[in-house]
Amino acid sequence: MTTHQTAAPSASAEAEADLADLEQSPQIDVAALGELLLGTWADVRRQARELAARPELHKLEGLTYTEHRERVLGQLKYLVDHRAIQRAFPKELGGEDNHGGNIAGFEELVTADPSLQIKSGVQWGLFGAAVLHLGTAEHHAKWLPDIMDLTVPGAFAMTEIGHGSDVASIGTTATYDPETGEFVLNTPFRAAWKEYLGNAAKDGIAAVVFAQLITRGVNHGVHAFYVPIRDPQTKECLPGVSSEDDGIKGGLNGIDNGRLAFDHVRIPRTNLLNRYGDVAEDGTYTSPIATPGRRFFTMLGTLVQGRVSLDGAAVAASKVGLTAAIRYAAERRQFNASSDTAEEVLLDYQRHQRRLFPLLAATYAMSFAHEELLAKFDGVFSGAQDTDEDRQDLETLAAALKPLSTWHALTTLQECREACGGAGFMIENRFASLRADLDIYVTFEGDNNVLLQLVAKRLLNDYAKEFRAMNVGALAKFALGQARGVALKTGLGAVAQFVADSGRAQRSALALRDPDTQRLLLAERVQTMVAQAAQALAGATKLPQAEAAARFNAHQNELIEAARAHGELLQWEAFTEALEKIEDPGTKQVLTWLRDLFGLSLIEAHLEWYLMNGRLSMQRGRTVGEYINRLLARLRPHALDLVDAFGYTQDHLRATVASGVEARRQEEAAAYFAALRASGEAPAKEKDLKK
Repeated sequence: MTTHQTAAPSASAEAEADLADLEQSPQIDVAALGELLLGTWADVRRQARELAARPELHKLEGLTYTEHRERVLGQLKYLVDHRAIQRAFPKELGGEDNHGGNIAGFEELVTADPSLQIKSGVQWGLFGAAVLHLGTAEHHAKWLPDIMDLTVPGAFAMTEIGHGSDVASIGTTATYDPETGEFVLNTPFRAAWKEYLGNAAKDGIAAVVFAQLITRGVNHGVHAFYVPIRDPQTKECLPGVSSEDDGIKGGLNGIDNGRLAFDHVRIPRTNLLNRYGDVAEDGTYTSPIATPGRRFFTMLGTLVQGRVSLDGAAVAASKVGLTAAIRYAAERRQFNASSDTAEEVLLDYQRHQRRLFPLLAATYAMSFAHEELLAKFDGVFSGAQDTDEDRQDLETLAAALKPLSTWHALTTLQECREACGGAGFMIENRFASLRADLDIYVTFEGDNNVLLQLVAKRLLNDYAKEFRAMNVGALAKFALGQARGVALKTGLGAVAQFVADSGRAQRSALALRDPDTQRLLLAERVQTMVAQAAQALAGATKLPQAEAAARFNAHQNELIEAARAHGELLQWEAFTEALEKIEDPGTKQVLTWLRDLFGLSLIEAHLEWYLMNGRLSMQRGRTVGEYINRLLARLRPHALDLVDAFGYTQDHLRATVASGVEARRQEEAAAYFAALRASGEAPAKEKDLKK
């Protein structure tokens, strides 16, 4: 049961009346809530956390970037020695075929050192996974054992300095020579250099290189090739391979990022990872997928696990930051507000609650949404649910959630840093270091805005399909169809009118905390934004290319905002579904308040839209903020339990502000002044003498 019950600040009589039907003084079953948060792969997460708590894997601040690189490479070997990397690989090669568990364990490494998490992701989640998912059994037997045991560190050479998100337009070519049975890999210009590649500057022995496959004078689009890049003994680049070091970065300096180029490098025909496209000895190209576009997206879709793992790692980092900041805020005292002798605890200030509690609510929502994403990922990659529709849904879900969680992590870590004052800026408390390391998460494995554009296009396509038959109910269902098929049962207009025109704030608060109202308000925003964009873009496909592109560009921002709103709706739905799994009434009550805080914080953040589009009146729009403030007061006594349920120990946090040292300082200070007052020797205050 709860271990942190403290008195909440008193609320107004009106607020108490508004909330009189809610349970009084509920308690959280922290252990049960922690188990829920661990999710389907709880045992794997516990194993990964035990490993991440070991000092051998921790980031040492103050190392030079060359020292940090050497340490992280050694840590990769530590992971191999402790069998922490084999989960996703085939059983016949010593793996476990446990795809969801692999990601769950991998993302927990962010608490040890984000550089370790990402470098291991490059080795086994990108380089190794490309061989696994794009290659055949022959490739697996030939290359995976050395990849798994780190005999061959490797790079994932997709991004080019001239093309980041636009992979289809990369410049590197792989031209087949039938006379020798080889592909000739070439970098034709500087913009085609492969860039920002982990393991490319120093450690990589081989790389999976993405290039335009050309045979018999036909370009068949982007394919992947296994390419040796360094001599395993001397570590010198092989003939025709050029490498440059990216040097010091804004974060993740334990990874040797660099760039690669190829000057007519020849590789055997069989080095083509040919699961989705092959070239015969005579140069004939064949593929089980007929169209180049679908083939391209199928190949890239097999590598979606990078986005899935970044979503989970960002959530984990947010949990670490909030745990440290909220523990500190529950101990740190500042200013005499309600007493002449005792200073106020920071967490009792409404503004401090406003800064941290909505972020806490969003982190819970993102944690539950990530668990659903992970289950979807495991279903596809295990083969249990592996239809084209399942893969498209996985791609869309990952593209919707990864941007929101990675942006959220940066916002959360920055706010937690500021909420801890000067102490938060000290490296020993990790906020600044974690934020620097996670900064790149928003632009790699897909720039967040580009990913949301992919989501928007999916929403537009679904909208078009629904309305092709002129189904009048489609507008009320298409967005929620993405959120597990929940359809609108009552018109939003009626609900919004009630919220707008009911006579008392109390009734408005009752409506706002109703989950159907929150769902309808969030869904209506998605639906309306997509419908408006679809109407604006109607007929664009029939225009000349330049005119069609211009019209789409004119509405690009609206589409991305609609996709973001869609992701927020998915997170709210995931939180709401998680509530159904909670049996303990006290825990369920507190988590319901937290879900309401998440939903209403979204509505408040987009209040301008709801007002401009007539969904809420100006008067009742004010009710949103008022009710949020009441929720903050309700959640205050449970804040420590809510972060304790995340399950991270001081070995994971490694933040001095979360160690209890502040509480000891405050106790010492309070005892000193109490003794001074009791002695009768305390100096008089000047202001008291003038009374």
